[in-house]
Amino acid sequence: MGAMNELIDRGTVDRLRGILTEAAARVASVEPAFTEPAFATPAFAEPPFPALRQAAHGVDGLNLRARSDLVSAALEADLPDDYRAVSRLFRAALENPGFDDWMIWPVSETTTTLALASPDPRDFDDGLALLAELTPRLTAEFAIRRFLEADLERSLASVERWTSSDDEHVRRLASEGTRPFLPWARRVRSVLASPESTVPILDALYRDESEYVRRSVANHLNDLSREQPELVTAVAAGWLRHPDENTVRVVRHGLRTLVKKAHPGALALMGFEEAAISVSEPVLDTAVVTLPGELGFAFEVTNEGETATRLGIDYVVYYVKSNGSHSEKVFKLTTALIEPGATLRVAKRHAFRPMTTRVHYAGEHALELQINGRRYAKTGFDVVL
Repeated sequence: MGAMNELIDRGTVDRLRGILTEAAARVASVEPAFTEPAFATPAFAEPPFPALRQAAHGVDGLNLRARSDLVSAALEADLPDDYRAVSRLFRAALENPGFDDWMIWPVSETTTTLALASPDPRDFDDGLALLAELTPRLTAEFAIRRFLEADLERSLASVERWTSSDDEHVRRLASEGTRPFLPWARRVRSVLASPESTVPILDALYRDESEYVRRSVANHLNDLSREQPELVTAVAAGWLRHPDENTVRVVRHGLRTLVKKAHPGALALMGFEEAAISVSEPVLDTAVVTLPGELGFAFEVTNEGETATRLGIDYVVYYVKSNGSHSEKVFKLTTALIEPGATLRVAKRHAFRPMTTRVHYAGEHALELQINGRRYAKTGFDVVL
């Protein structure tokens, strides 16, 4: 079982149970809102939180998502079916600095489940507020997506206010939690159907003082580019009209996929214009790559023009698929400014190793250069298992 899965292990769940037990006792002693039915739940039995205790022994062998789901289900079984009571408990637990890290993921999911199920409409907004309070301990970017799916307009009203938060974690949640294609997260159909709805969030944050937040903004912009390239280039162009010292870097990272796809608008914004260059055929260090292995290659680019030329240099690998056809993937190599008559020599080693995201097949592959969106010098090589 991978190290990622162990982020929620038996010890994590036991610590969560201890923190919530202490918080429950403290709240029950002073909080009139904890009514008799709340005290009758397993969280206040002896021993407290029995389902959570059982979950601590059940996480072994599960992947990380399944572990979080198991712990969240145990919390729902132990806690009262009353969002207000549970939110009071979780806020009390936040007074403990040990209430952090990966134990927060199932807590944020439980918060979302109960808030969305509550008959009191005020609990929708309070649930979002509680996620913002939890996110500095561990990001609530996964849990928030069910709020977005339930009511995008209402959720975004809260999210847009987070862009002015004093806490960088909350500001990042505004951008990261609303990403159209957040990795390992559920797709939110309403966001995919209204991609322009998150642009005000990005406009508010692209000049954020925190690199942590700006990186999220760039990744969000890159997500949008998968289906809305014209929207993305228009947004990026607006930012570049009023840049600060970080704007170009944010835009460059946000347009990276469009640049690899040779989108004319993205290339122009990055200064990668049509260039008078000559490109040598890449020299490979081997004609056959045995898996796992590496392919080394080198080539030269000469500026044949009369002015300095800015180049975005990528390369393309054509992978053999299971049916014998090819799929291509573009990889970033470098950017360079080449003076008239100058020659740039570029060398790179590309790894061919087992990956969860790609299965390698034997056969004839190819490598091709891509410079300022134009393809050059396709060269074949073999891969054997």
